[in-house]
Amino acid sequence: MIERLKESHGAAFGFKVRGRLTENDVAEAVAWIDEAIAARKYPIGLLADLSEMDGATWAARWDEMRFLQKHRDHIARIAIVCTGEWQEVSEMVVIAVSFMQAETVYCPASEIRHAWHWVRMNPMEEAVPFRVLYPGKGLFQDYIPEYVGL
Repeated sequence: MIERLKESHGAAFGFKVRGRLTENDVAEAVAWIDEAIAARKYPIGLLADLSEMDGATWAARWDEMRFLQKHRDHIARIAIVCTGEWQEVSEMVVIAVSFMQAETVYCPASEIRHAWHWVRMNPMEEAVPFRVLYPGKGLFQDYIPEYVGL
């Protein structure tokens, strides 16, 4: 099950996943996020509370990756909120967010207010305990083709 978080407003949108994520859950969240993106002329920030998530179906993961690829220019930053260690969480999300240009951070569930602050206010503060999962520079940003000029 997925629910839209009541703190969502302006350029910040958040959702919480409970139990196993399904493709129907992803479709519901995509509709909400598409609406938030359409209402703005600039990229938004996303907060994904995965603290009560218990896995996902392959179809849900596939739909999630297609969504992220489609909206790579519309989402500026993503905060992942979870109860697990950030290293474990990074294994779960880094492949999906690597398609994005969005900077992605991890925040423990006990500090969700910091995650909301970060998705609303782009600059990170030194005192806020974030763990950067993905710097948001694009998967192939520094790639230089080997066979240029042939």
